[in-house]
Amino acid sequence: MSFVRTLAALAAGFAAAKGVEQYKKMGGLAGLQDAMKDNPALSNMQAQMGEMMERFGVPGGADGLKRMMDQWTGATSAGGEQAAAGLGSLLAALNGGAAAGAEQAAAMMDTLTGNSRTTETMEDNAKLMIRAMIQAAKADGTFDAEEQARLMDHLGELDADERAFVEAELAKPVDLFGLAADTSDAMKAQVYATSLMAVRVDTTQEAAYLDGLAAALGLSDETRARVHASMGAK
Repeated sequence: MSFVRTLAALAAGFAAAKGVEQYKKMGGLAGLQDAMKDNPALSNMQAQMGEMMERFGVPGGADGLKRMMDQWTGATSAGGEQAAAGLGSLLAALNGGAAAGAEQAAAMMDTLTGNSRTTETMEDNAKLMIRAMIQAAKADGTFDAEEQARLMDHLGELDADERAFVEAELAKPVDLFGLAADTSDAMKAQVYATSLMAVRVDTTQEAAYLDGLAAALGLSDETRARVHASMGAK
């Protein structure tokens, strides 16, 4: 595997750990489809996104997506809905980053769909997005040991280095300033969008975390608004 595919597997794992219905509310497929349809900022990406959604089998059946996620995560057919919810939210986050000017979003989507080879830069960006996803999920203090164990159970056959990386990030305390310090200018909007996908922003802790992360990243209110609007988030 690779850290790019680990990122996709982790998104599906979060859907399993937190519950499909809850995860669908975090942007998800509906938010992605609405953003593609209604947001003029995404006009240059609609053809690529449409092709990718068709390849994944979403909407109109998730057979293609299920086969791909089965391969990546070792999931059974019962995991198809979890995979759809999780990968849909990941695509929504990439969509959100692209809407806010993140140049790497399209390249990451190409890598996920197999249209381009994984590069060292893509691997580094995927690791950063994994960190962003995990930290945001822990921000409200409710991502407990049971949910974390459920997440790891759904990651399937990861390489030892990839599993160790995810486990280490789960064990670390939340450190938004450390995350921000490791984020290049080109990835700031994408890291914020990936963090947004992992929360519902229905607690004061989650809202405070996103506010603090945006401040640490130096994101403008306008950029944040574009990310939220493109993901159908509050």
